[in-house]
Amino acid sequence: MGKKSRQRAKNTTTVTLDPADLVDVGPREPCPCGSGKRFKQCHGRERAQTADSFVVRPFEGLPAECDLIAFREIVPAGTAQVELAGENAGKVVNLVTLLPMAMPGLVRDDESIWIGLQTHASSGDPSRDLGHAITAALTTEPGNPIQLGDLLKDGPRLQDLIDTSKPIEVKVHEGFDFWVGENVDDPTGEVAAGLERANAAAAPTVRLESVEAAYWTQIGDRRYLRWVMPHSEDTLLDALARLHAAGSSALTEGSRLIGSFRALGVLAPVWELPADAEAADVEKPAADFAVALEKALATGAPLSTQERAARAGLASRQLTIR
Repeated sequence: MGKKSRQRAKNTTTVTLDPADLVDVGPREPCPCGSGKRFKQCHGRERAQTADSFVVRPFEGLPAECDLIAFREIVPAGTAQVELAGENAGKVVNLVTLLPMAMPGLVRDDESIWIGLQTHASSGDPSRDLGHAITAALTTEPGNPIQLGDLLKDGPRLQDLIDTSKPIEVKVHEGFDFWVGENVDDPTGEVAAGLERANAAAAPTVRLESVEAAYWTQIGDRRYLRWVMPHSEDTLLDALARLHAAGSSALTEGSRLIGSFRALGVLAPVWELPADAEAADVEKPAADFAVALEKALATGAPLSTQERAARAGLASRQLTIR
C-alpha cells in the first residue's frame, strides 16, 4: 500500500465513542476521536442530523405521564421528585416546570439536582432531552448550571434513568419561590425583584384532587379547566363526541367544552368555566365526568350522524402544541 493509500485508510478509520464522552463537547471544539476536525464536522455531524428524530409520545410508560406533559406545556410553576435507578439508584432529581432564564438545569450548592421541562433547547424527543440534562447534571459541580452542548440522539431517555416502579408526586406552586433556598443572600434585591416579576406573570393554577392531570386556571378574567388525558386521540374524540351529542359534555352549569389541544401524543380537552368557578367547585363534576367518559370510551358502536357531526366540530377546534 502506497503512502497516499495508507493516509486515506487512516482518515477513514471509524472510531467508536461512548456517548458520555460527547456530553460536554461544543460544536467548535476538537472532536474527541482525535481526527483533528471540529466536533460539528466529525462525530457531531451525525448527532446534529438525527437529534430531531421525532417521538410521538415521548413520556409514554412513565408514571404521571399526563402530569409531566402538563408541566411541560401549561403549568407555570410546579415541581416533581423522581428517583434514579441503576448505578445512581436512590438519588433524587427535582423536575420543575421552569427554571430562571429557562435554563435546562442546575446543581445547587447542597448538591440537589434541578431539571427544567420548559427550556429553549428541544429536540424531537423531550424524554431524551431530559435524560441528557440529568446525565450532564451528574457530572456538574455543585453551585453551577448544567452545560448541555448539542442534544444527543442515542443517550439515555428519562424512562432509562428513573425508577418507574415508584409514583411521581407532582406539586403545583403559587409562584416560583422554589427557585431559591432558605436564607439566600440578596443584598441588592435582584433575586427578590426577579421572583416578583416571575410570580406576577404566572397564571393562577390548581391541580384537581379528584381526577388525574386536570388543572383549573384563571387567565385574565376567564377561568378554564385543562385536562390532559392518556387515551389515543381517535378513541377520546369518539367518546367526547358521544357525550357532546348527548348534551353531557359540560362539567357544571354554565361551563362548556370549547376544544382541546394536542401535546406530546395525547389530547387535553379544555372547558371554559363560569367566571366565579373555583377549583373546588369542579372537583365533583370532574369525577362524575370521568365516570361518564369511561362508559363512552367503552362503547364500541359506530358513531351516529349527530355524533359524527359533534366529532367534526370538536376536531376542528384542536390546537397542536409542540
